[in-house]
Amino acid sequence: MTTDDTGSDAAWTAEAMHALGTRHATLEAEGDLDGTMATLVAVPVYEFWPAGKRMVGADAVRRYYTHLIDVFMPSQIGYEMISEAVSAEAVSQEFELELRGSEGSERHRVLGVLYAAPDEPGLMGGERIWGSDTLLRKMVGPIWDELDSIHD
Repeated sequence: MTTDDTGSDAAWTAEAMHALGTRHATLEAEGDLDGTMATLVAVPVYEFWPAGKRMVGADAVRRYYTHLIDVFMPSQIGYEMISEAVSAEAVSQEFELELRGSEGSERHRVLGVLYAAPDEPGLMGGERIWGSDTLLRKMVGPIWDELDSIHD
């Protein structure tokens, strides 16, 4: 890895982060669990806001993605990207989702920040996800009660 005169990583750019985020999102959308996991560091960290919950480690994140791909994603009727912001450190994407609910369709907003691993260029350190408690519980599924509190 090369550094510039300020000591920062000169090789890792916003374009590289966008490509990584796009690859991760595409693999996730295609239901490629192993491919999705391969975009992450060995010990990824996922945070859920404003609930103040987190999961740490590949086992927990793999279980999260298994539920997301097998249960949550099939409940989606559609989605629309509202906005996207990209830097060398992260890709932030806001979506409006339409889901099948027990009483008809439901609309939810979610903001996901996919962040670069500072010490492992080319990999994501994890994600920070903002959404309603209802949406986050649907996304995370059965491991919700196993999540750690960020505030402890």
